[in-house]
Amino acid sequence: MGRMPPARRPARDQASPGPFTPLDFQLVLLRRMADHNPDLVEDARHALGASVAEMREANRRWQAMRHAPRSRGARSRHRSILGDPESVTPRRIGDLSCEAYLWPVPLWPDLRFEVLVAPGGVAWNEWLVRAPGAPSPDLTSPADLTPWSCTVDEAARAFAPVRPLEGSAPTRWALAFTAPDGTDGVPREYTAEFTWGLLQRVAAGERHP
Repeated sequence: MGRMPPARRPARDQASPGPFTPLDFQLVLLRRMADHNPDLVEDARHALGASVAEMREANRRWQAMRHAPRSRGARSRHRSILGDPESVTPRRIGDLSCEAYLWPVPLWPDLRFEVLVAPGGVAWNEWLVRAPGAPSPDLTSPADLTPWSCTVDEAARAFAPVRPLEGSAPTRWALAFTAPDGTDGVPREYTAEFTWGLLQRVAAGERHP
């Protein structure tokens, strides 16, 4: 998955941090991914021109915004940080009618940050998805599931049927599926783990002779 380094952030007065910016938001996304892929996160952080301390501070401010007594809804919060969405599209998922708000993410030009908003303004989901019109990765075997290579939806389609699993945190998802082993073709159970909708790692489990 290609990445395009955005412009470097200007120096910031720590005593007066100023508004929460799109760069800060990307640091929040990276902060959660660092547990699984510290090397990729380190490279991305350098591309943003940010320090480890700035990444931690961005995450602290993000959590404070989310849990403030008069916190904005997800749609308003993201609009205040990322600006007007690139697109707003009606979406129906089962019996739920909602609107999909998409914002570009400079670190991943072929992805978008999606917020699904149900009637009444409640955010149903927030994660990274493939940008409309961008080519999806060719996922034919578990070996193709490398870190940051695909989104939840793409893995679910490529290795259907899948079984959703509970993630270890609100921003994490997991899928269980069975696929032929890349070495000898014997079916094996796999678990794919995602953070903010982007693949982080895959673990192989029991074989099925």
